[in-house]
Amino acid sequence: MKKIIELKNLKKHYPVHGGVLRRQTASVKALDGVDLDIYKGECIGLVGESGCGKTTLSKVIIRLCDSTSGKIILHTKKNGQSNLEDITKMSLRGMKKKGIRNKLQMVFQDPATSMNPRMLIKNIIAEPICEQQKISNIELEKRVVELLELVGLNRNHLLRYPHEFSGGQRQRIAVARAIATNPEFLILDEPTSALDVSVQAQILNLLNELRQRLNLTYMFVTHHLLVVKYISDRIAVMYLGKIVEICQTEELFNNPMHPYTYALLSGIPSTDFENKPQRIVLSGDVPSPLYPPKGCSFHTRCPFVIDDCKILEPSLLEVSEGHKSACHRKEEIQKLILDKFNINGFK
Repeated sequence: MKKIIELKNLKKHYPVHGGVLRRQTASVKALDGVDLDIYKGECIGLVGESGCGKTTLSKVIIRLCDSTSGKIILHTKKNGQSNLEDITKMSLRGMKKKGIRNKLQMVFQDPATSMNPRMLIKNIIAEPICEQQKISNIELEKRVVELLELVGLNRNHLLRYPHEFSGGQRQRIAVARAIATNPEFLILDEPTSALDVSVQAQILNLLNELRQRLNLTYMFVTHHLLVVKYISDRIAVMYLGKIVEICQTEELFNNPMHPYTYALLSGIPSTDFENKPQRIVLSGDVPSPLYPPKGCSFHTRCPFVIDDCKILEPSLLEVSEGHKSACHRKEEIQKLILDKFNINGFK
């Protein structure tokens, strides 16, 4: 498969200042060495607890904030040939001049706060189009109506304000704004978390339809494992600023290779009370990213910790084809989980 984005040892540290002179005393390690390849046409899910770095990773990729170190490589086409663009330190204006700003867009979690409440819907959707190209008013209105129809709305909604719509309709408008510039890559930051279950299903089906129709690539950020199972081709699991496991969706649910992944999956609600696996309750709280533990970042909560876990940081290595895990005991973790918790995968 063709890559569209490569992340190489990506880090984002926020400085902490203290003392009389307000000097930097420490750093919050929001991202601490993320390596990830995203392939064209796929939907990759990003899951993990609150504070693990999912939204920070999204903002760094989209260039809403700068990374501390590492690289973001965007695969583009120039004069019909493949081209690599290092956008790590590129400004939004610089990306616009090179014609690559329109290729990356984002749908935020809360559409009510991501839209200007004083702007009409037609202007909200038209704004990114006007920023990227010169277009007549007639063509602009035609394009805005076309986008509204793509997301299930119509011309009658043009002259309304965001507060006049329901949460699901506002999210449709946010999607229309995101695809207005014909992007190749779309980051979806928990786009269904604030919606009712029935509306969530409608938005997910809409996103799937648009991905096929417009040949889009998604990174879907969420806490909801059943949602990510439905929409994603691959899933990356994050913990304390690092990816600890990544593989195909079906493989992750049937054959997880990291104890943290097992703990997440065991919390999925189920109505099958007879065959429901035992819940894995992790001890303690997530360590502070200000002072992350040495060795494996998960060892303070892992039920299978050994001495190596406290000293050596595990690398994200391939266990089987397309399946990577960052665990010192990945080869035996399934047997350990089965013996202690009587869990053998999650169908």
